Amino acid sequence: MYIKNSLIQKIKGRKATIGVIGLGYVGLPLVIRFAEEGFTVLGFDVDDDKVRKLNAGESYIKHIPDEKIQRIVSSQRFSATSDFTKISEPDCILICVPTPLDEKMAPDMRFVEATAYEIALHLRQGQLVILESTTYPGTTREVLLPKFENSSLKIGADYFLAFSPEREDPGNLKFTTKNIPKVVGGITDACTEVTAQLYDQIVDKVVPVSSTEVAEFTKLLENIFRAVNIALVNEMKVLATKMGVDIWEIIEASSTKPFGFMPFYPGPGLGGHCIPIDPFYLAWKAKEYGFNTHFIELAGEVNTSMPQYVMDRLADVFNSKGKCLNGSKVLVLGVAYKKDTDDIRESPGLEVMDLLRKKGTEVLYNDPYIHKIPDMRKYDFTMDSTELTEELLQSLDAVLIATSHSSYDYEWIVANSDLVLDTRNATQKVRNNRERIIKA
Repeated sequence: MYIKNSLIQKIKGRKATIGVIGLGYVGLPLVIRFAEEGFTVLGFDVDDDKVRKLNAGESYIKHIPDEKIQRIVSSQRFSATSDFTKISEPDCILICVPTPLDEKMAPDMRFVEATAYEIALHLRQGQLVILESTTYPGTTREVLLPKFENSSLKIGADYFLAFSPEREDPGNLKFTTKNIPKVVGGITDACTEVTAQLYDQIVDKVVPVSSTEVAEFTKLLENIFRAVNIALVNEMKVLATKMGVDIWEIIEASSTKPFGFMPFYPGPGLGGHCIPIDPFYLAWKAKEYGFNTHFIELAGEVNTSMPQYVMDRLADVFNSKGKCLNGSKVLVLGVAYKKDTDDIRESPGLEVMDLLRKKGTEVLYNDPYIHKIPDMRKYDFTMDSTELTEELLQSLDAVLIATSHSSYDYEWIVANSDLVLDTRNATQKVRNNRERIIKA
């Protein structure tokens, strides 16, 4: 009880040091919020280049300006390191590392397990450890807790362990770390209490739940809800196209109903770290209980088939014009998974590019936020963004809009293109040359 109350007092007095492991799209916003509220924050990352940039006051994420990093570095409230022997220094440790899928679509827990191992080596009395990485129900109790139990420290008395799902939405100006409610669930009631007190210092509302499993399941339900509804509207899009009607017009009309309907929008597939991955985490865990998540897995199949559908749609349009994909020249417009961000994780635009290249298409891309496609686990494009010019557009067989960045002048793009395949309804306000626009 004394250790718990002592830690809570340190937290309330802004005397607790916060450690954030993984300084990406989830970890870095948390670093900023804690530092803004007067906490000293130590960031950990295995990427030495990322550590160097942050310590120099440089942001590597578009929607996080350099000024925010410079402010917390100059105030001496934040520093970054790749030295994990310092993990004993923070009082509260937040784990924000990737949780991808392996080649068999099963959870790849290497990053979580490696992080837990490092923490276990240096775990001390009075520390709080929180997993933020999206994962399957049971991870905190089944993966992290056993690694910490080898010490002489007692959970809920000497140290504290909890799960609090990240709810970051990169580029969202309305909902930020501060005003998005924070769900927290601990291994013990004391763990939940300490965790709730920590996040209460940086967010407007904390939502305690009864266990780590409930908190873990909550995150999956949120994202699976979106994945299933996006799959539904993607399937409706394919049918609407076959019937010669516009799915975006249908959605707009349906949205006028003031109850019982929530609009979701189709696209070339799912992107980002959460929605394309989270459903498979729960489907994998469900098999442990002899349960098959048919609905969830079907939604995953529909969404993962969308890049192929986009390519097939372009092939059909080319065929009607006496062309074929092989030997054609196509520009993919936007490769970020989401408009107005530089986030390329699981981007369906990359999958479309890969499929087109395998068909012999000469593929170029333009993205104002991604000047070079980095080396990636699934793709090796080694490509730079191509400058948009009238000469380029006029030399193409098609422009394929994969991401609807606001900075694009779609009227100008359509005016200078022979064919525009629009997967995002980005050209909805274009008034001239609409015969050149094909929806996909």
